[in-house]
Amino acid sequence: MRSLLFVPGDSARKLEKGLASSADALIIDIEDSVALSAKGEARRVTAEFLSAARSASERPKLYVRVNGLATGLTDDDLDGVMRAAPDGIVLPKAVGGKDVAHLGAKIAVREAEYGLEDGGTRIIAIATENARGVFALGTFAGASQRLEGLAWGGEDLSADVGAETNRRADNHYTEPYRLARSLTLFGAAAAEVDAIDAVYTNFRDLEGLAAECREARRDGFIAKMAIHPAQVPVINETFAPSQDAIDRAKTVVAAFAANPGAGVVGVEGEMLDRPHLTRAERLLARAGKI
Repeated sequence: MRSLLFVPGDSARKLEKGLASSADALIIDIEDSVALSAKGEARRVTAEFLSAARSASERPKLYVRVNGLATGLTDDDLDGVMRAAPDGIVLPKAVGGKDVAHLGAKIAVREAEYGLEDGGTRIIAIATENARGVFALGTFAGASQRLEGLAWGGEDLSADVGAETNRRADNHYTEPYRLARSLTLFGAAAAEVDAIDAVYTNFRDLEGLAAECREARRDGFIAKMAIHPAQVPVINETFAPSQDAIDRAKTVVAAFAANPGAGVVGVEGEMLDRPHLTRAERLLARAGKI
């Protein structure tokens, strides 16, 4: 999974447009992009869309971003959409592993009630949308087998801390948000789940988006969230491993396979140890080569 496109859950037209994009996943949003008065309609539209879209032979993964646990709306959201069997739930404003475990318990009840596969509904947590969440980034390991990814976000976080902006004049994040981004990467690695980079809000600046994607891929993120279909091809292209990288990874894996007892092997004049093997295996898995 490389690209995750946010689509408002109260717009059937935008949902269909999102389905036709090249996104690996749609995040159907019934949180921030939907007014409080429209939540009920968004649940209905989302459930109808999920029911129809799930039968498509080729489709992206379908996630629903519910309202956060502190809002009192999460149960109504799950009641409205779980019967339509989304692939996963995106939890905003998560405060550590305890929130993921709490959501997992709520999902399990609905899976049983609606006859869905036990444990089949996955969770992606957006883990840095408030200061409390930043301090809890080390607590996701073992929280739930449903957890498949940690994402970070700087927009809600900047509002929570009262910042004037979260980016410098050169469009790079200021230090508080670079810290949140880095800690999310470490938190995902510790929990052995995917690290997902934040949205790039200027959807017309595709060059800036591509540069931010390259930096995220370099550092270890495997995917990026999008807010506009035009961003999806840029994200997909940037996060797709190059053929040279795939060939190199296959060479590394083959070298260790030929020397199963070795802790270090030589590849093209370079001495590589087990962490290099792990990195190569992960790259091949992302590329669909394993």
